Amino acid sequence: MCQAYHTIYRYYNLFINNVIHQIYNLQPKPTKNRKSRLKIQLNSCFLILLLSYLFLPLILSDARKDALIEGWTSIKNIKDPHVTEITEFAVDEHNTQLKGSLKLEEVVKGETQVISGINYKLVLQAKDGTADNSYEAVVWEKAWLKFRKLTSFTLVKG
Repeated sequence: MCQAYHTIYRYYNLFINNVIHQIYNLQPKPTKNRKSRLKIQLNSCFLILLLSYLFLPLILSDARKDALIEGWTSIKNIKDPHVTEITEFAVDEHNTQLKGSLKLEEVVKGETQVISGINYKLVLQAKDGTADNSYEAVVWEKAWLKFRKLTSFTLVKG
């Protein structure tokens, strides 16, 4: 999980522990109406606790979303069948668009980026006749809609 998520969660736990500690250790100042003062303090502490529980999911979901959207994350297992399927789609789509005859050799490395769906940036080895080259393909996928689009396919120099 992301660092921002852990930081927010740690501060949230400290806040909740502090509120609970205050609830159990209330020592109101002596007044004529001690019971009503204690009731007001308990109600205000309960309200703070309730609001923090209501807004915590919103805070944490935004923190996780920002961390995921910021950049690319390396794919740990490039031999994953789904990654292979995305790569084969990229090569087939490239061949269809340019009437080419590339043959996929292997996936070298890959990264993902969460957007409205997932971008896959894949570096792959492919053979065009006798020439063996590296290419970078970017595929945008919305799995829930069964949607895929090849957004770029370029030769990697060097």
